[in-house]
Amino acid sequence: MSKKSNITPTGPAKVDVGSEVVAVRSDKVVLDDTIGPAEIVICNGKIVDVLPKRSWVRPSGEKVLDVGDLVVMPGIVDPHVHICEPGHLACEGFASVTKAAAAGGITTIVDMPLYSCPPTTTLTGLDSKLLSAKGHCHIDVAFWGGIVPGNQMELQPMLKAGVPGFQCFLMATGVEDFSHVCLQDLHVAMNELQDTECVLLFHAEQEPNQWMPVLDDTTEYSTFLDSRPGTMEVEATLTIAELCLQYKVPCHITHLSSAQALPIIEYARQKGAPITVETTHNYLSLSSECIPPGGTYYKCCPPIREKSNQKQLWAALQERQIDMVVSAHTPCSPEMKDLSNGDFLKAQGGIASLQFGLPLFWTSAKPRGFSLHDLVRLMCKNPAVLSRLEDRKGSLRPGMDADLVIWNPDKEFEVNKEIIYHKHKLTPYLGFQLHGEVFATLVRGRLAYLNGNFAPKPQGDLLATQRKMPTRVASPYY
Repeated sequence: MSKKSNITPTGPAKVDVGSEVVAVRSDKVVLDDTIGPAEIVICNGKIVDVLPKRSWVRPSGEKVLDVGDLVVMPGIVDPHVHICEPGHLACEGFASVTKAAAAGGITTIVDMPLYSCPPTTTLTGLDSKLLSAKGHCHIDVAFWGGIVPGNQMELQPMLKAGVPGFQCFLMATGVEDFSHVCLQDLHVAMNELQDTECVLLFHAEQEPNQWMPVLDDTTEYSTFLDSRPGTMEVEATLTIAELCLQYKVPCHITHLSSAQALPIIEYARQKGAPITVETTHNYLSLSSECIPPGGTYYKCCPPIREKSNQKQLWAALQERQIDMVVSAHTPCSPEMKDLSNGDFLKAQGGIASLQFGLPLFWTSAKPRGFSLHDLVRLMCKNPAVLSRLEDRKGSLRPGMDADLVIWNPDKEFEVNKEIIYHKHKLTPYLGFQLHGEVFATLVRGRLAYLNGNFAPKPQGDLLATQRKMPTRVASPYY
């Protein structure tokens, strides 16, 4: 296990949080094919070289961070984060959420379009997001657009402005300005998006064909779970797979909860559908059997399911049937969780977990035989590809952004309110004993986080992706 005395700047220059680093050295650097001693050489925010230990040269008077045997790997990319700014600062804004991300080794997040006012369903809404985020982000931030009924003419302008894709819902969202789409809306949107290389993200739940009244105690988690059975995810996934095969527009299923939907995804892939899927730390770390009566801080949608389902999700990760693991971080105030009544049906859905994704995953994954390379694939490389940032993020090689997380995978710690940087400290993970403590986070070569301290000035970038635009004129789908 690494000792703090082994973590020192090399040479006369002091490495302070917020400063630019010219090189990072470690005996455990996770490269594409190997793990071993290496020096990551950095210039102007980019990795310019990766040197084996025998080639290390100490730059005189320059800032080198030698971290001994701590693990150095690509910064985590989390493509599923809800930020409530502009409009709902009581929930969470860019400053607090990107601080929490930096403390968790995350160097890039992609903001979902749903919970801001206005939502990111128009070019004007995107501009509002960018204005709110400017100067407040401790890490890099990109932005998804949203698809709602009637906004098809906004999609290509938002693509040109740099969104990598769009999210939509197949059932009611509970958000007034973000309506769910019907099948016709999807045909119109996917016809518009053909040949653009963008990705369409789906909240994959559909209303059941037959409504069933809730008669049980709404303070019992089983009542909520019964109201959103796995068949809702199965039906939605069938719809998505059919559309993906028809239009060949890349489709991505967000926060898969039910393992029942996995065979549909596999069959569609075999038929040539460009479809990917994520699951979340919540579904891999929590199970319905452990949720107490009135414990509405466990509520999320789709819901946390049984241990038997969780076992299937882990098996699907091992078989590479699930492409990535994300936080789906959704901040909620205690009032929104209806804690006084403990009513699962009235409480707002969503779990705050962004800061602890790395140790949550590693604590459960390592005993199951997952490697550091598996971790990088599931939480760095594949999310970067989804977010259309694979030319900059997700790997430690020359030409890439110098985004690094430095951490001790063996260090155990307890989750408590004092170490949480999310705006609201309410989370089901309080009291968890986790393995994997983050020591430092570098964003484009600059120390955004170092051993409990943050850069005095947020210096994260707002990211836009350059995508191919169609040369054809979209024709009616019918």
